[in-house]
Amino acid sequence: MFDSDHVDLLKLSPSERLLLVQDLWDSLRPEDIPLTQWQKAELDRRKAAYQANPAAGRSWDEVQRQIVERHD
Repeated sequence: MFDSDHVDLLKLSPSERLLLVQDLWDSLRPEDIPLTQWQKAELDRRKAAYQANPAAGRSWDEVQRQIVERHD
């Protein structure tokens, strides 16, 4: 995958390479990332479950708080 033009990228430090990966990922638009049929079906299933019972879910703040509490 790497040719002579890309070899210099391997000379970057791990943190520099991570930043590069993040920049590349952030440059993508949602339509640039294709979903598989399985992923589409799962999203449809989750959306239907939410629409059937919106109160069953938790807010992102609640989920984050619970994660932090587990790891303190």
